[in-house]
Amino acid sequence: MINRRSFIVGSLAGLLPAGASAAGRPVQPEPQTRDYGPAKLDIYAADGANSLPVVFFVHGGAWRFGKRSQVGAKPGFLLANGFVFVSIDYRMLPQADVATQASDVEKAYAYVRANIARHGGDPNRIVGMGHSAGCHLVALTGMRGGLPGVAGLLLDDTRAYDLAALSRDGGMVRAYARAFSDPAQWAALSPASYVDGRKHPPTFIAYSGASGRGEESQAFAKRLRAAGTKVTLFDGSAYTHMSIDRDFGQDGDALTAAALTFLKATVA
Repeated sequence: MINRRSFIVGSLAGLLPAGASAAGRPVQPEPQTRDYGPAKLDIYAADGANSLPVVFFVHGGAWRFGKRSQVGAKPGFLLANGFVFVSIDYRMLPQADVATQASDVEKAYAYVRANIARHGGDPNRIVGMGHSAGCHLVALTGMRGGLPGVAGLLLDDTRAYDLAALSRDGGMVRAYARAFSDPAQWAALSPASYVDGRKHPPTFIAYSGASGRGEESQAFAKRLRAAGTKVTLFDGSAYTHMSIDRDFGQDGDALTAAALTFLKATVA
């Protein structure tokens, strides 16, 4: 297991390319916005990009809030390190339920896979990434086969891996209870339901110090490993639920360094 304290933070400097800004942070690029049907997505690509690996990002916000522009330093950092970056919108509660949101993610992914080559991305080297509610949606769609050909999953801090277990453990707090109000749908909306008997891409699981994140993430990682999936587990208990997303791409951030190592190993 990787953790924030034990990871060699200095390794991040060695991973940064010469294209970083004078302050050590890459310049934030402007995205190209596209309509994929239910909503829109932003594509960030460096000039002259050609057949580069892609990070496909789904934002958080309790399945009710958030927007594709909430990406922090991710685009600039990832472009400077040889990636194309995509961030999507999806329809929100209460207008769209979680099952519909998962379908939106799959439609956005299908659009990206079909069109990313013209923006310099490689459709066969896409890694799905999400934070909070977006983490759950990426885990759900990735585990159930809704992201065909996805090269890896980068899951950043959710408790919603196994909803029935979460309810038994007293974790069905207000945001979760509103999103998953029908127990009859819990199995279908739980990423853990699709683990056994399926082949899954390499998976990076990070968790913050927020309540229950470590326990649920460790249980999910254990289940994936038992099914033969290669898992990297990052102990981010020194982070808050918000900072584990907000700090990604910042100078000296340990999660960023660990995630970049995973990304490069997965889609090199």
